[in-house]
Amino acid sequence: MTAKPPLLVFTDLDGTLIDHDSYQWDAAQPALRRLHDIGAGVVLASSKTAVEIGTLRDEMGLRHWPAIVENGAGLLPANSAPTGSASSYDALRDVLAKLPGALRDGFHGFGDMSVTGVADITGLPIEAAKRAKMRQFSEPGLWQGDAEARRDFLAALADHGVTGREGGRFLTLSFGNTKADQIDALIAKYHPTQTLSLGDAPNDVEMLQATDHGVIVANPHRPPLPPIKGEAEGKITRTNLPGPTGWNQAVLDHVNALTLT
Repeated sequence: MTAKPPLLVFTDLDGTLIDHDSYQWDAAQPALRRLHDIGAGVVLASSKTAVEIGTLRDEMGLRHWPAIVENGAGLLPANSAPTGSASSYDALRDVLAKLPGALRDGFHGFGDMSVTGVADITGLPIEAAKRAKMRQFSEPGLWQGDAEARRDFLAALADHGVTGREGGRFLTLSFGNTKADQIDALIAKYHPTQTLSLGDAPNDVEMLQATDHGVIVANPHRPPLPPIKGEAEGKITRTNLPGPTGWNQAVLDHVNALTLT
């Protein structure tokens, strides 16, 4: 799609466009249809793998837009099936393996789990859990130690160029690049008239601040984000309703306020 869109929407998935518990997005369908009708674009931006996002993108009718995968570490081009190697992921797992045991033992990543283990911890069906383990760039997981050990763990990773970002469910490790980095490149490519982003977790903050307007979607399953830069000026707002219900209302309200038709 090459036409300049009137609005380009960047959205997180779990806890934002997708319900935290059911993984359903039906409640957001009215807003998705409205965006389609006005020629707006929707770019999915998540810590999920390209295989996971590719499936969801097809289901949502968004294949003609690119998607930001694995927390910004990669990009799934428009109208493309997931391809590529896992060399970055293998290198990341190698860094983890070389950490001192006292630090490494506190982190339990997807690579340390069986498919059944990923299904149990995420609530995903087995086939979806298989797709969640097909990683190319990043490693989500749970930190099981105390806060001081977590700081030491992240500092040790930083010495190897690895960063950790807190999402709606997991601590995700990667060699860099954020959702905001990918957003900047896509804005330069598509030249939208307006941009909007929606998210619910700490790893969404830079994304929310990278667009004309950002929306923090309520997620009762995690502590709310503290006030962030841009809220006081109204550049970033919050929903009262959670997940796809809040997403739907926020997008429709934003489109109406911009008088986009």
